[in-house]
Amino acid sequence: MKPRPRRISTLLMALVATLAIGAGAGAVAYSTFSSPDTKTIVRVPVGNAEPTAASTSALTIGEIYRRSYKGVVEITVTSPTTPSPFGGQQPRQAQGSGFVYDADGHIVTNEHVVDGATSVSVRFWNGNTYKATVVGSDPSTDLAVIKVDAPESILSPLAVGDSAKVLVGDGVVAIGSPFGLEETVTSGIVSALHRQMLAPSKFTINDSIQTDAAINHGNSGGPLLSAEGQVIGLNAQIAGETGANVGIGFAIPSNTITSIAGQLIESGKVEHAYLGVSVQTIPESVASDLGLVAGVELARVTGGTPAAKAGLHGSTGTKRVEGDAYPTGGDVLTEIDGQKVETAEELQRAIDSKHPGDTVSITYWRDGESHTADVKLASRPRTLPDAP
Repeated sequence: MKPRPRRISTLLMALVATLAIGAGAGAVAYSTFSSPDTKTIVRVPVGNAEPTAASTSALTIGEIYRRSYKGVVEITVTSPTTPSPFGGQQPRQAQGSGFVYDADGHIVTNEHVVDGATSVSVRFWNGNTYKATVVGSDPSTDLAVIKVDAPESILSPLAVGDSAKVLVGDGVVAIGSPFGLEETVTSGIVSALHRQMLAPSKFTINDSIQTDAAINHGNSGGPLLSAEGQVIGLNAQIAGETGANVGIGFAIPSNTITSIAGQLIESGKVEHAYLGVSVQTIPESVASDLGLVAGVELARVTGGTPAAKAGLHGSTGTKRVEGDAYPTGGDVLTEIDGQKVETAEELQRAIDSKHPGDTVSITYWRDGESHTADVKLASRPRTLPDAP
């Protein structure tokens, strides 16, 4: 499911392109990596959260850095994806960040940092570099876990906090390797909560944290830390048209990190329940103008998916109301297993709470009449199928 995109964002991985010229000579240049199809959806922050760690005193930026920098690493990935003018493949290197997750050598980073890697190396706080293996990755949440065989003396796992307790206005600190400048620290605040990002797989990442802390290419996979020094997010994207920091960055929430990392460490993979639809919220304020009921309209139903097999219909047109475009003619979902769903986010959370193979009862409206369908959920593909 992916609601209507509104604002472009870019991934934060810095590329290092290496080209051998003649014998024994070389040129190295930094360039930015961006995905024009990666978008961020902005919505009004909500929630009655409590402070991240109400019983713990806030630390200074310097104290947070000194407590945390040993747990932040620089990741260099090599992949042979660039054709060489002399034939074959030219090695390409990409740099990102990550943080030590546990004393066993597991490190959390972004999936887009290690995607397609033929080799991965990790540089620690003391300058030592170790080869790493990819334990598993999940394109749907843009998270990956890698593992190094390094001495326990240099492994400094960071404490992971509860992102559900984060409040707008909370102070935050980002540590990473923007443009290969390791152990760079920046600070800011939580600008908004409950943002939505599109992962590289084009699926939606819910409850992302927006921050004005300066993050740039190479910060991908680095931690966003609370004023108590806990990881509350993983820096992943920035918004803007230039590819540079403009004070609008986004981090994957720590509660998502904990859930996904645990599954990757345990089995090397993550399976998400899949309905097979793209959707848009139809609020009560515009439903009558569209000739629909309020709920979650199916903008598109992908062929061969559980939704398609259940006979659900996607939209057949669009209509503008007060300047915004809405799909029309599609089924409008109002309940999942008897529980009301009023927004696209609520529908996605309801599906995310299920497992592949589960059957859900869906109540939907079509042509002014209510219907119910039992739908057996499938396993989400690694990438969202393209529209026909």
